[in-house]
Formats: sequence, C-alpha cells, structure tokens
Amino acid sequence: MSESVASEVVSAMVGGMFSASALYPLEVLKTRMQAETKAGGGSSSKEAKEGECNTLVVCEEEKGCKCSCIGCQGCSLRKVLPNEQEGKEAKDFDDEEEANTNTTTASSSSDTASSKQLALKEKYAIAASEGMSSYASLMYEHEGGVAPFYAGVVTSAVQSATEKALYFFAYTFLKNGYVGITGNSNIGTLSNLILGCFAEWAHLPVTLPIDCVTTAIQTDDKNRGAFVLLGSILSEKGIGGFYKGIEAYTVLCLKPAIQYTVYEQVKKIVIAARRVTAHGKGLVAADSLHAAEAFFLGMFARVVATMLTYPYLRAKVMLQSTYKNATVKPTIPQMIAEQFSTGGVWGLYQGIGPELTRGVFSAALMMMVKEKIGVMVRALIDGENDRIEAQKRRE
Repeated sequence: MSESVASEVVSAMVGGMFSASALYPLEVLKTRMQAETKAGGGSSSKEAKEGECNTLVVCEEEKGCKCSCIGCQGCSLRKVLPNEQEGKEAKDFDDEEEANTNTTTASSSSDTASSKQLALKEKYAIAASEGMSSYASLMYEHEGGVAPFYAGVVTSAVQSATEKALYFFAYTFLKNGYVGITGNSNIGTLSNLILGCFAEWAHLPVTLPIDCVTTAIQTDDKNRGAFVLLGSILSEKGIGGFYKGIEAYTVLCLKPAIQYTVYEQVKKIVIAARRVTAHGKGLVAADSLHAAEAFFLGMFARVVATMLTYPYLRAKVMLQSTYKNATVKPTIPQMIAEQFSTGGVWGLYQGIGPELTRGVFSAALMMMVKEKIGVMVRALIDGENDRIEAQKRRE
C-alpha cells in the first residue's frame, strides 16, 4: 500500500468512527423520522386497489388499513380475503362479525392495546412532520429516556469506519491510477465525480449489510440486539435481505462523490490562493487546511450533497424498515412519487433536519480529524522512511 493510500485510509477510518459516535443520537432521530409514515401504512384508503395483489384487507375499525402487499401493519381485527370474492365474502364477513360481537369479549384487551399502539404510531408520524425536537421529546417520554438514542451505536461506528476506510482506499487508488494513466495530476470535476461513484460502489458489498442491521436496530420496536436481528434477516430473507434498497444507490452513489468533489475542488482553490499570498510575502504555504477551514468546508460540501440526494436516502431507509416485511415492494421512483403526492416537497424531505444537522457536523468533524491525522500518518511514514534510509547509509 502506497503512502498516500495508507494516509487516506487510516485518517478516514478514525475520522469516520469519531464523527459517527459523537453524533449518533442525531443519526437515530434521522433514521426513525425517515421511516415514519401515517398509521396504516401511510394511506387513507380502506381497501387495496384492485389488481395490486390477490388479497384484500378489510378492517372493521376503519383505521385506514391498506393492502398487506405494500407494507400495511393493519390492526388486530384485519381479515384477508381473495379479491375475486371481495363483494360477497366481505359482506358475509361483516354480517358474521356483527353477529358474534357479544361473544368475543376475550379479544377486547388485545383490541384496546392495538388501538393504543395505532394512536401512538399516529403521534410519532405527526411528531416526525413537526420536526426533530418534537420527535425527540416523544421518544424520550415513551421509550425510557436516553437509551433509545444510543441503540446500535457500536454497529454504526464500525459501519462508518469501514465505509470511510474502504471509500478512501478505493478513491485514492483510483485517483492515483488516473494520474498515472493520464499524467495529469489536476483532476477535473467530472472525473472526480466518476471516480467517487466507483469508489462508493466498491464498498457497498461490505457496508450495506452493516447499514441494514444498523437501520433494523434503530427502528426495531422489540429492542433486539444486532446478532438477533442479523440472524432474523438471514433466516427470513437470506443474503438478499442485507441488500434491501441497493437500487437507491444508482443515485446515492453520487452523494459522497458530490461531497468530496466539492470539498477537494474548493480545497484546491483555498490552498492555491494561500500559496499566492505566501509567495508574495516570501513564505512557504502549508499543503493542508487548518482545522477551522476543513470544518466549515466539510459542512458546506455535505449540505450540497445531502440536498441533492435526500429523497433517495429516505426511500432507501423506508425499504429497509417500513416496507421490510411487504410481499411486493414498490420501486424507489414509486416511493418518491408517493411521498410527493401525500406530503408535497416536505414529504420528500421529512427528517431532513436531523440529517442535515448530523450530516454537516459529522462531515465537518470527519474532515477536520482526517486532515490532522493524515498529516500525522504522513509524518510517521516519512520518519520511518528516513530511518530506513539512514540505516542503509550506515551499512
């Protein structure tokens, strides 16, 4: 491994782990808010659309239950009937339920619990639309204090460290290869974006399963651990269960590419301007950014990348959580269209508050730490090389 690759990988890994752990409560808030939909699957229709699947959900509570093929949680009283018999059997079902109302007292406590659960789910959905402070207050009140805000923090730190290390390994390797082939060290914006996209896809086979488990921990209402959820996903869905939402990465692969391209291009401008100023004064300019410069530049780059790709990010999280048990899942474009039709532009950007807050500070912290650790790693490598050269001269 070359010195530049080693420096990038080590500094990115440490920076990623530090920033992910420090801002993890915001990560939990972001994921939970992204996954929220209205009670009953996010639709007010009482019946499944004809032809969507071969089942119809009929709910006597009339809470807006919808077809189970698109992820409806429904209620404890729902019944599933074949579509082709919906007219006659739905009527028979209603008559039978009405006749037996007084004989089903044993289920009353279950029905009450189900109603309370639906009411609480509706509260969470409303809080998600109001903003992260309302949602955080509701979580704190109903889920036992601060503990839920740190569920899965270790898994997230491992994921972030692995993702950043593999991304920068692939990106630096590809960048060095590009420079070696073209002989041009000045990489343009388009080339940077393409290299960033390839680097993002390079780490997905390893990091997407970790991301899937992390999302499952954050949205699991049974508070199961990482290994239990990992086994559950594997037994229910097989290996493919760990790659839910991968189609969203046709666009999401641009997010880090945009972020680091913006960062690198602006960094070049800042350093070039500094060199011109230093040259005029007869001084030597540093080749790295100061901590404050890296911090604010990282924030700016993350905002640009997040705003451009957020609807796809939310769709990916919903596939991993809200629609995880659905028999037939909608496509990413279908989910984005549904979010826009039900909530407008805000529907596309629900949860953007904690994502931007966490994202910009995470990127800023990571870039700041990465710049400093990168300098330290390069100094260690240079020092070791000098030691080896001195030893060779003595021999």
